[in-house]
This record gives sequence, C-alpha cells and structure tokens, in this order.
Amino acid sequence: MKTAQDRLDSGCDQPQVGWRQFLMDVFICSLGAYGGPEAHLGVFTDQLVTRRKYLDETDLIELIALCSILPGPTSTQTIVAVGYRMGGPVLALLTMLVWALPVLTVMTVLSFLYQFLAGQGISVEILRYIGPMAVGFIILAAFRIGRKVVTDTPTALLMIFAAATTYFIRAPWIFPLVLVIGGAVAILLEKKGDIWNHVQIKPPWIYLIVFTLLALGSLAIEGITQHRLAHIFENFYRYGYLVFGGGQVVVPVMHSELVQLRQYMTNQEFLTGYGLVQGLPGPMFSFAAYAGGLAARNGSAIFQVTGAMLGGICIFLPGILLIYFVYPVWENLKQIRAVRISLRGINAVAGGLIAIAALILMQASGIKPDHLLVSTLTVLLLSTRKIPAPLIVAGTLAAGFLL
Repeated sequence: MKTAQDRLDSGCDQPQVGWRQFLMDVFICSLGAYGGPEAHLGVFTDQLVTRRKYLDETDLIELIALCSILPGPTSTQTIVAVGYRMGGPVLALLTMLVWALPVLTVMTVLSFLYQFLAGQGISVEILRYIGPMAVGFIILAAFRIGRKVVTDTPTALLMIFAAATTYFIRAPWIFPLVLVIGGAVAILLEKKGDIWNHVQIKPPWIYLIVFTLLALGSLAIEGITQHRLAHIFENFYRYGYLVFGGGQVVVPVMHSELVQLRQYMTNQEFLTGYGLVQGLPGPMFSFAAYAGGLAARNGSAIFQVTGAMLGGICIFLPGILLIYFVYPVWENLKQIRAVRISLRGINAVAGGLIAIAALILMQASGIKPDHLLVSTLTVLLLSTRKIPAPLIVAGTLAAGFLL
C-alpha cells in the first residue's frame, strides 16, 4: 500500500483527474462551505470523498489531524493539502486561490460599507444588530469547542487559565505565550514515556526558511517604518502563524490589537465585518480582507484595497507555507507522539480564548436588552441547525433596518 510520500514521489494519485475538474470541485466546496471548520469538513467529505473519491475518509481524517497540529486556518490548510496530494505545489496554490478568492473579494468590497452608507446619507444604525449577532456566533462556537477540548481536569484548568489571563492582559504577546504554555503543560503531564521518539524526515526546508524570513522581516520592517501597510503586513502575517483552528480563534487576537490597541476600527465596525462573513461561504479567515481594508481606509480607495489584499494574503500565507513544508513528510512526522499530545493543551487554551472573547466583545458592544436578545436568539437559532447562517444574517440586517 502506498504512503502519501510514495504517491507524492511517483507524481500520481488515485484517481487520475484533470486539474480543471478538481478545481471546479474545490469551487463547489467554496460555495457550500458555511459555518466554520467543522461544517467545512462536512462539505469536503461530501464533495471530495463521497462524490469524487479523490481520497478516502481515512486520508481526509489524517489531513485534518495534520492541519489541526499546525497554526493557521484548519479547513483552508486541509483543502490545500488535498490539492498538494493531487498535483503538487502548483495545484495546491491554485486550490487556495479558487477556495478563498471569491469570499476575499466580497470582504474587500464590504470594507467600504461604512463609507458607502455615509456617502448615501444612510445611518449606520441599520447595522447595529450585526455586532450582537456576531457575539451569538462566538458564544456558540466557544460552547461547542469547549465541550470538545475539555476532556479532563487539566484541560479545564488550562481553558480557565487562558480565559482569565487574556481578559486581564490584552497585549499581543500574551496570545502566543498562553498557547505555548498549553502545549508544554500537556506534554509535561503526559505519563507515558518515549513521546519524543526519533523519526527520520527530509522536509523541503526552503518553505520553512521563507516562512521564517517573512516573520522576522515583517517584524524588522515594522520596527523601522511607521507606514500603515507595513503594520498591516506584520499584524496579519503574525495572526496567521499564531492561531490554531478556525476563524473563531483569531477573533480575540485581532480584536485586542486592531480595536483596543491600534484603534484602526471601532468595536461595532469589527463586529459588523465578523457578523457579515458568517453569511458568506468560504474560509472565515477572509474576515482579514475586511479588517485590512478598514485599517487602511484613511488613504485613497487604491490604498484601502491594497490594505485589504495584504490582510487577506498575509493571514493565509504562513499556514500555506507550513503545509508545503510539512505535508511531504507527514507520514513520518505524525509518528512523533509529543506533537499530538501538545495539541490537547493548545486546543484547551484556544477554547479559553474564544470563550473570553465572547464576554469582551459583549461588554464592548454595550450590554443592552435588545443586544442581549439578538445574541440569545442567534445562539438558539444556530443550535437548531435548521436555520442557515445566511438567513440569520439577512434577518438581523432586516431587523436593524425596520426597527
């Protein structure tokens, strides 16, 4: 039986299909992918496994495990890894573009929403319930993720530790620190020995070198210049390599820096973008295009579009480079038990970040009766799994307009 490395080395995969057909299937996935990584993976199973048989369920689960270990957008990395499996780095890049470009384009346009409303003399009050609705999405995500990652007393304590720490300390450096602590604690508490078992790997180091140079270079450039685009490049690239999981996990990191520290946008503007992306198919990290556009809105329209493009590209880039680095040696890498063990602590910490983000965002929006009602209704409607997210977003917009 061939391993993933064997298939990669031989340059072929089963079944043999044209790139055009595969990319069309990726596009179909992008149009049907609502609701975050868990829902996206269901779409992948239906379209790529059941319908097209590009891989079997075991292969897909293994790819999900790989992408869960890596920082970055899990569902995006998963489908890019499938593209790599089917046709190498070039097809993987095309897969990324087909998967993310449609929603990135829409979110770039939506970054002009507040200017458009002001130019038309329309009150932004019609958007006032989008923020509380977004809080409802985050509350439910925190509950579902918390139920999944809290498996024992240590993971529960790690989740509480992360929530309390990031509530009182809002500095950007606190988020990577608590994630590292979570992974380290999980490893230290592991009772079984030989978790750092030796495996022989020959990864394509060039991708890791590029990943590292961009990380260090962006930090250096931001330290030298005060140019807004340099800040956007560094901020969003850093978000891309610090966050484990999906779009919900990146919310507290982005909100702390973009809203509270740098004040690139107001809390309402931030939550409006996050709420609107819930009604769109595709990766939730595309919210970065909206946030990057708002961060660059004090210049020309071209400058704002450039900021949106930088935000969208930079937040995805680290995760894609890591897939290019890790996937060719995945069969060997997954044998390192410590890698999987650390994920338990990292995921528990991520659950704490999301849980406290819901509280912080609710406080920032103002705890008003109508806001609480909208957040509660959003949670209840989502819990039924019968009302699609786009309808909830449309109903919230309608309520803001009518009321």
